[in-house]
Amino acid sequence: MCELFGFSGNRPIAARAMPLAEFGRRGGLLADNPDGWGIAWREAGDFRLAKEPVPACNSEQFVRLCDSLATDLLIAHVRKAKLPPVNTMNNTHPFLRECCGRHWAFAHNGLVPDIVAMEYANQERICRPEGETDSEFAFCHLLSYVSQNFDSPDWLAALGRVSELIALHGQFNFLMSDGEHLIAHGHDRLHYQETSAGSLDAVLIATEPMSSPGDWTPFVPGELRIYRAGRLLGRILTQAEIAAGAA
Repeated sequence: MCELFGFSGNRPIAARAMPLAEFGRRGGLLADNPDGWGIAWREAGDFRLAKEPVPACNSEQFVRLCDSLATDLLIAHVRKAKLPPVNTMNNTHPFLRECCGRHWAFAHNGLVPDIVAMEYANQERICRPEGETDSEFAFCHLLSYVSQNFDSPDWLAALGRVSELIALHGQFNFLMSDGEHLIAHGHDRLHYQETSAGSLDAVLIATEPMSSPGDWTPFVPGELRIYRAGRLLGRILTQAEIAAGAA
């Protein structure tokens, strides 16, 4: 049911130094995610986006990017089409939108079908999905809350609250970025690996642990982690996490 991969660092590194090529093999070869792939990465201060509604494991473009790309911020996704079961470009993650003077990228693993009706009923929505996925509807729903709270120092806490509410309607693992922060919400299936070695501070985030050296740590259910330049900036404790910790 789709997989996520993310990177944040204090300096650009080559994609071939990340396990991005290995992640691509999970797009139809090592795992059943054959319905599309996408990569959003920061370059020259802005996001670039490449994606195709084809298996990553068969994509020449994906291979070229793994050989040539270098970045300090990246979100990638391989898709198993569920809602809807249609692999088109508009249904392929990540999605990009402009909000609050920044460009945002988003990719999701899971199912939150109720969010479609919730977003149609939202009187303050600021964007309309171009595709049909519940994921893109969820992204627009998140951005509505971001736009209402972005001028507040507590906007990340507000993002945590709405993430928790959406997660009540299904399965909501996601990666999101405003071009500066890497925001990761682990509902039930997400891992991270933090590195501080020499001049490099970095974090890798993936649905399933990759074969890169070092230990991978699973997200606690309901955990929201925020990184900037490879370092943990904050951690939001949702009610789902608190309940899990008390069990």
